[in-house]
Amino acid sequence: MHRLSVLSLLVLAACAGHTAPPPEPGPAVAAPSAAAAPTVAQAIPEPDLVPAPVADSVLDRELLEELRIAADSAADEDILDKLADLHTETPDREEPAGEEAPVSADGSKALGTAPVTFDIEIERFNNHDRVQYYLDFFRTTGRERLGIWLERMPRYEAMIRRRLQAEGLPGDLVYLALIESGFSNTATSRARAVGMWQFMKGTALLYHLRVDRWVDERRDPMKATDAAARHLKDLTGMFGSYYLAAAAYNAGAGRVSRGLHRLPDDETDTIPSDATFFRLYDTKLLRRETKDYVPKLIAAAMIAKEPLKYGFPPPSPEVATPYDSIVVADQTGLDVIARLADTTVAALRELNPQYLRLTTPPGTPSLVRLPPGRGETTALAYAELPASKRMSYREHAVRAGETLGGLAKRYGVAKADIIAANPRLRGRSLRAGQIVVVPTLGPLPAEVTRQLAAAPSDADFHRVRRGENLRLIAGRYGVTQHQLQVWNRLGKATRVRAGQRIRVAPPEPSVRTASKASGSRTAAEQAAARSHVVRPGETLAGLARRYGVSVQALKAANGLSNDATLKRGLRLKIPA
Repeated sequence: MHRLSVLSLLVLAACAGHTAPPPEPGPAVAAPSAAAAPTVAQAIPEPDLVPAPVADSVLDRELLEELRIAADSAADEDILDKLADLHTETPDREEPAGEEAPVSADGSKALGTAPVTFDIEIERFNNHDRVQYYLDFFRTTGRERLGIWLERMPRYEAMIRRRLQAEGLPGDLVYLALIESGFSNTATSRARAVGMWQFMKGTALLYHLRVDRWVDERRDPMKATDAAARHLKDLTGMFGSYYLAAAAYNAGAGRVSRGLHRLPDDETDTIPSDATFFRLYDTKLLRRETKDYVPKLIAAAMIAKEPLKYGFPPPSPEVATPYDSIVVADQTGLDVIARLADTTVAALRELNPQYLRLTTPPGTPSLVRLPPGRGETTALAYAELPASKRMSYREHAVRAGETLGGLAKRYGVAKADIIAANPRLRGRSLRAGQIVVVPTLGPLPAEVTRQLAAAPSDADFHRVRRGENLRLIAGRYGVTQHQLQVWNRLGKATRVRAGQRIRVAPPEPSVRTASKASGSRTAAEQAAARSHVVRPGETLAGLARRYGVSVQALKAANGLSNDATLKRGLRLKIPA
């Protein structure tokens, strides 16, 4: 989304000596001495393992939280995609639901509130056709989601305004985050922009954000906001206009610069201003998405400043989420920190969305935010924790045909991490019945949880999304391309298309046999197809994901207690 041209890179390079961002709010508690930190090899020894939480209790709750977050993110992305695709000419506007509040003679609403003010030019351009079009969109199609985004805003608004104003920028540019992501730290666009400020990877690295398989600081609201403020300051200095800077934030500085140079001489301002953007708007020198970016911003700012006027609930008080923090010396599981802090993994993940796995990265100190009041006690408990107990593990009983690569995909960890936790596996193949220690480095991949959240009753199938192919889908579900081809009767050269429904798990033998025997199954055959014989290494959580049911439903259907463990050969009833 934010592609920088050679011109912009040269200009930004001149500003490369950025000072380090100011320290985050919240007390950072000193970590134990780095000298005591274990090496990566020492941090995951085979003996004296810490057992992971029981799969069908704590981890199940964490899975449900992952699904909730995934469903929320999917809803955000759906409306953001619709917002990005509104590139048709402005139609006759429909009358949105709700009436505007009456306005008194002095311009204030007749609701006992003072007239609002803006520090970006709103009044001059708020009657533009596309501004009115997006006002209607937010009040109709996008109404429900915008309401949720406005509820999120008070958590971050004060922090963002302070950071923007520290760079000499207007605080009302906070509404860029509203139209970019709805203030979601986990938002991901079709173009692979990530986080509240929707940074592409290249721009994120240019502003010193860490992006790798362990950490993605585009998801860190404080660090991403710091980078966005510096980026907007650079763009404003380049173009001399907040609206031109916003357009460049969307399309890249090079595209906006080329557009300005191609404006007719009689339409070129000696000193560019916000009005210059609207001169560009009336040409074909910008893409429709970029043309609409500023009208979206103006419409969003108008509603966010006066929600009652546009039929939205009144804003919540601006109260930032408080937190404490601790610096851990080396790789440490978030579940371990959660137990030390007497909180939940879900609470830590909400405060630390930048960690892509359920652990901090190896070989480096890391700051972990904690609920308020937990910093000092957690730091003391961590100082007393042996290095060998900073990570949790689970055991997997190998089944015939399984490979290290398959296990890595199944559990969402790297193959090298499994080998490091099982030194005797190096260079050896797996054998059935063998026990493999798997470090619990992460939750289900985001794509998988979103599929589960979107279709929990259809877990054996996948709906192909735009840009996906068999290789990507196979990687998400831990299967091979060949298996997908066999299960779906696809030829080697067959390509899948967006919207197509394909099987991503092997069909049950009973289903195949029944379908061959007759065109319709009897009630007895249907009942038989909804049972499962437990195999080594299977858990209730895994079976629930496979069949698209909840763990509690499985327990209730089979009379299992909360602390029950599955035994090989046990036949389970699978509820509808």
